[in-house]
Amino acid sequence: MSTNPEMASTIQTGAFKTNYHDVGEGSPVFMIHGSGPGVTAWANWRLVIPALAKHHRVIAPDMAGFGYTERVDGYEYTMDNWVQHAIDLMDALDIEKAHLVGNSFGGGLAIALAIKHPERVSRLLLMGAAGVSFELTPGLDEVWGYEPSVANMRKMMDLFAYNRDLVTDELAELRYKASIQPGFQESFSAMFPAPRQRWVEALASDPEDIKKIQHETLMVHGREDIVVPPITSTTLFDLIPNSQLHMFGCCGHWTQIEHNARFIELALDFFAEEK
Repeated sequence: MSTNPEMASTIQTGAFKTNYHDVGEGSPVFMIHGSGPGVTAWANWRLVIPALAKHHRVIAPDMAGFGYTERVDGYEYTMDNWVQHAIDLMDALDIEKAHLVGNSFGGGLAIALAIKHPERVSRLLLMGAAGVSFELTPGLDEVWGYEPSVANMRKMMDLFAYNRDLVTDELAELRYKASIQPGFQESFSAMFPAPRQRWVEALASDPEDIKKIQHETLMVHGREDIVVPPITSTTLFDLIPNSQLHMFGCCGHWTQIEHNARFIELALDFFAEEK
């Protein structure tokens, strides 16, 4: 039995096994992490899962190529394949429909899933989301170009957080060790090689398709986010008819950490509105 909290349950999804967290009861909430180096579902959502699980069944997987989900040779890291992975996991867990929460890369994935499989989605919560075209930021370029070292991980985490007090040497050391687990850096570096503007576009959905999204959608963004700029959420707000936007001041890319209690309250209120 593993003592690593990042490793939870495993289930067969297509050609590989997925590591996922499945906690709580009630209407399903499917949470999709971002694309930082060494990221896992638990690292991304550890401060959110317990609170949401008091009211919902929370499913948080390591998406293909990330974390402790099985890596298979020849797998192509494309939006279509990531969407299929999410659907395969929902099918394997007999989840007909779920609220989607997507962070950064995961926001782009949640948008693409809602477009391709609208019947599988209840509501959308997009946090610091990609999913529309924007000019690659120096911050995101550095994140996707990460080369493993404690110093580089510390630099990455400084990019994510507005409040630098959240970024300790101990946390940087922990996340560095996570980033050098077998297979982690190999798949990560294969996903977003330079030049990287093309990967911003690869995560973006067609604006005309986004306009057709009918789901109630909440965008949450940090005003000081230098990784995925706030213009992505204001653009999504303009495009999605049934949408609302909450912008946090004094907040970077880590909304769920820097404004944890408020983010949880927003999410619970948003999901509770559904009749």
